[in-house]
Amino acid sequence: MRNLTVVIIMLLSTLGPSVVIGIIGQAAVKAVGRNPSASPRILLAMITAFLFAEAIAVMAILMVFGLFK
Repeated sequence: MRNLTVVIIMLLSTLGPSVVIGIIGQAAVKAVGRNPSASPRILLAMITAFLFAEAIAVMAILMVFGLFK
């Protein structure tokens, strides 16, 4: 039962940031399509948002691995 709980927590902790990264990517592509001259600023904002989403995912996975101890 404990393993199932850990698997569900791991699924939820990686699913959230994955969805956020997909939404950010879609918004960035739409923004560059509307205004190609602003692509350097859009790229910077997109990479920053990716880093925050990935940091959340890494912290969640580290906490899940802490549950195995």
